Amino acid sequence: MAMNNPYAAYQQNSVSTASPGELTLMLYNGCLKFIKQAALAIDTSNIEEKNTNLIKAQKIISELMVTLNMDQEISKSMMVMYEYINHRLIEANTKSDKEILKEVEGYVTEFRDTWKQVVQFSRQQQHGQGGQA
Repeated sequence: MAMNNPYAAYQQNSVSTASPGELTLMLYNGCLKFIKQAALAIDTSNIEEKNTNLIKAQKIISELMVTLNMDQEISKSMMVMYEYINHRLIEANTKSDKEILKEVEGYVTEFRDTWKQVVQFSRQQQHGQGGQA
């Protein structure tokens, strides 16, 4: 008989009850986590782990690309940046280049931090001044 994992249940509940904005924030955070894990794998020469984590980061970037509303002008600019990030992740993977990962991590962090401000602003508009992310 399998035991229920309370942490897994909490994570599942967090995802299923999150707003679209919060889900996007989770994607950015996941991408950053995988980029950092890939960098650690490069340090330990664990090629398989590096590859696995960079593929996960690429899948997140691909998901972010799919969710863009291309009717919005900003989405066109973001698409170009996501394509660039995806290309650099592939390059970092093939070259095991931590400098490229550092560059990409910077871009994803900027997107995440900006998105976090958007989510906080949206909460404040919905619920008054008390919304914090």
